[in-house]
Amino acid sequence: MAFARESVADTSLSAVRTWKEGHPAGKAIGAFPVYVPTELIQAVGALPVWLFGAGGSIDISHADSRIQSFVCSISRSTLELGLTARLGTLDGFVFPSICDVARNLSGVWSRNFPETFVEFLHLPQNRDSASAVPYAIAEYRRLLNGLSRLTGRPATEADLRAAIESHNANRRAAQDLLAVRRETPWLLDAWESYLLLRAGATMDRDAHTQFLRNAVAAARRRGRKEKDRLRVVLLGAFCEQPPIDLIRAIEEAGCYVLEDDLLLGLRWFREPIRADGDPLRALAEAYVTQSPASSVSHYRGRRKQDDLPASIRAIGATGVVFCTAKFCEPALYDQVLYKERLEAAGIPYVHIEFEEKMSVFETVRTQVETFVESILFE
Repeated sequence: MAFARESVADTSLSAVRTWKEGHPAGKAIGAFPVYVPTELIQAVGALPVWLFGAGGSIDISHADSRIQSFVCSISRSTLELGLTARLGTLDGFVFPSICDVARNLSGVWSRNFPETFVEFLHLPQNRDSASAVPYAIAEYRRLLNGLSRLTGRPATEADLRAAIESHNANRRAAQDLLAVRRETPWLLDAWESYLLLRAGATMDRDAHTQFLRNAVAAARRRGRKEKDRLRVVLLGAFCEQPPIDLIRAIEEAGCYVLEDDLLLGLRWFREPIRADGDPLRALAEAYVTQSPASSVSHYRGRRKQDDLPASIRAIGATGVVFCTAKFCEPALYDQVLYKERLEAAGIPYVHIEFEEKMSVFETVRTQVETFVESILFE
């Protein structure tokens, strides 16, 4: 936990510099959440680094002259990190088409850092189309070619398969960690599992997998006793991440958080991606057919809000805590749809809005305590 806490607080990316010292010819590529196929980055011998903004640790003094002040904090603070040379150890950046802000941030980045490798990944929007998989393959190949030119190392099919297997193992370890929290939440707090997962943002993928396996074993050895708490699901923080103290405040107010969509980009797929056959096709088919429904990933078939009540009951949760970032239109739009389904199903919920610079959490704690008491003592 001490290592994870230090890693998440380090906005200067010292862990990435250490990795590059051990890999003199290696490159490090920043990936903006939610979905970038970091398997491609690993396949060309580079280190994928997830970008989650500054977490409120810096003041915005430069970014507001390049991007609107009314957009999400993660975009503004990530740009601020770049403009203040804190991301200088990164050799390139990849931005996916997850929302209007991320879509335009790639252009802002290219304008302000013209000598830096920047790629914008166009993901298929109509995933029910027969053209979705071929389109995704073409985009992945374009991105892979650009990464190969940057690193000077073309990726073979064997490289791609090895990267896919490495990511599969990492996602399995992440699921094992989350299973401890879901099945025995008194053994592992949500804020703890969050830090353990996020530590992987700047780590070699295989090293993070072993790190998570060690954490799972340590958590299961804990002698904690179960408490009388409300079991909830936390939704709405898929991209910009809430402050750690906000997650702690929710738990300390009397909740066990069984499931959440925090750090969704680090555990995008729930099932392993098949590494046999054409690896680019395997990655494309996984995105088109296996991606979980989220605020930035949609199917035209069954709507994700229709499945929410059943999924909540299936894991044994009693209520929902909506935790949405200010100015995040995708999450706020989804909240309206979710609320309608929850009200129809008789499932209670509470809504909390946050931003990176948030530092006082007494109001949140009181709000959640009232929510918990209204259910436990009804």
